[in-house]
Amino acid sequence: MEILDQLALLTIAYDKGDARRIHHFLKVHAFARLIGIAEGLSGRELFNLEAAAYLHDIGIHQGEIRFGRNDGKIQEQLGPEEAKPLLDRLDITGADQDRILWLIAHHHSYETIDGLDAQILAEADMLVNPYEDGTNRESNQHLYEMLYKTKTGKKLFEELYLEEYKPGSSH
Repeated sequence: MEILDQLALLTIAYDKGDARRIHHFLKVHAFARLIGIAEGLSGRELFNLEAAAYLHDIGIHQGEIRFGRNDGKIQEQLGPEEAKPLLDRLDITGADQDRILWLIAHHHSYETIDGLDAQILAEADMLVNPYEDGTNRESNQHLYEMLYKTKTGKKLFEELYLEEYKPGSSH
């Protein structure tokens, strides 16, 4: 079994009983992989992006336990310490582990985006969040203008949230 598949299973086991969180990170991973491949990420960059996508919200449960909340800053603060044992278990170490943990620690800090992998993770997460949170078209437009930079991420966001579905229309 591939390491990323093993990581997905470990992350599912970590979040067992919390189907909402499991579905969330699986969707974020799918979008991150799709955007990463379309935007030409290299093997290591794509690997690290995919690993971070599986683990990006791993701090949520500890935030709820320790602080009674799970906002983005808590996720960033607690996520790396929760993710590290899973990465260690799969021998994901060194520069790869450092980058994955950095991505987890900054996935809501858009002002710190320092590379294509960080941009894609933020975009993928925010392709899923508006759907799960039930945001409106106006806030979606603002999010689009503020965050989206990749060609693929922009296209996906437009098709998901800015285009109007018209049953029976031709494609």
